[in-house]
Amino acid sequence: MSRRISSVVCVLLVLGSAARAQQSSSFTVGSATASPGTTAYGAIAIAAGSDSALSIPVAVIRGVRPGPVVAFVSGSHGTEYTSIIAMQKLIGRIDAKRLGGTVIVAPLVNRPSFESMTPHINPVDRKGMNSAYPGDSTGTQTQRALAAVTQQIVLPADVVVDLHGGDLDEDLRPYSYWFRGGRAAQDSAGLKLALAFGLDHIIVTDVDPSAANAGRTLSTQALQRGKTVLVAEAGRSGVVAPADLNSLVEGSLNVLGELGMLNRKVAHLQHPVWLAGAGARVAADSGGVFFAAVARDTHVKKGQIVGHTTDYLGRPTGDVRAPIDGLVTFIRGVPSMWPRATLVNVAPVLPGPGVWTVAK
Repeated sequence: MSRRISSVVCVLLVLGSAARAQQSSSFTVGSATASPGTTAYGAIAIAAGSDSALSIPVAVIRGVRPGPVVAFVSGSHGTEYTSIIAMQKLIGRIDAKRLGGTVIVAPLVNRPSFESMTPHINPVDRKGMNSAYPGDSTGTQTQRALAAVTQQIVLPADVVVDLHGGDLDEDLRPYSYWFRGGRAAQDSAGLKLALAFGLDHIIVTDVDPSAANAGRTLSTQALQRGKTVLVAEAGRSGVVAPADLNSLVEGSLNVLGELGMLNRKVAHLQHPVWLAGAGARVAADSGGVFFAAVARDTHVKKGQIVGHTTDYLGRPTGDVRAPIDGLVTFIRGVPSMWPRATLVNVAPVLPGPGVWTVAK
């Protein structure tokens, strides 16, 4: 045997040994330890600190073949019910004995929000559970929880899928986000997943991973750390509609099919509607009552009336106008409003995704 052939054989033996080791080893997140071909249920325990303890439910699905680690995370906002229920259902739809790689599912990060029906924030410390990454193990409950999510979910994952939907006060149309950080391979991988997921509107968000304020959300934290990132949103105003629920479950399965982890045929979107960034929001300047004049998914012109407000006795206090030309991605779905509450969000419609650019 020549020295060259011998070297190749050695490499193949090493790779084969590594593959067998990966298939035969278990995988642990929190108290959930799954051996190959099994699904394990458990929790990530957040110890008490300056405030109360927290338990974040988690499932680990360990495949029988080598493959990537994909994390599905929802419930950062605990009243975005559709995404939470969708991730519950996703666990039962994945057969570990037919899976390659490993799937982590954390369906409800913000349990205090869910249990108290408090939108947007964690009521324990009044902080946002999608705006304080990478967290702080010595901080308040939100910070401690996000530090644990970063260490136990984000770091071991190759792909992070962040699921959301309209909160209790948001009448939202479904869409995905394509987060781009200027790294060609990472950005391309994220685009493939967005097209595979299947939501026909895609918001293009350019991020500078080196910026001082980058990495505060789950998606940008994962992007900073070199992970493939996808964000998908469906659901609105506390309603768990079957069509929205199905879109998140099937889209998540499409991600696993696209990555070769499941034997699943995936058809990519051919002509998505591209939207620019997070769009422009109009916030309330006082408390009162809001009435929408247009529906979500309406194309509007700058200055067009999209709603009006009254005081608590029904006396008109003003009109709400579109801040820019674009599509209403969500509008307030309930009458109640308070200072700085978002009333409407409008995103510009793009002719195409364009190229990554970040203003300096």
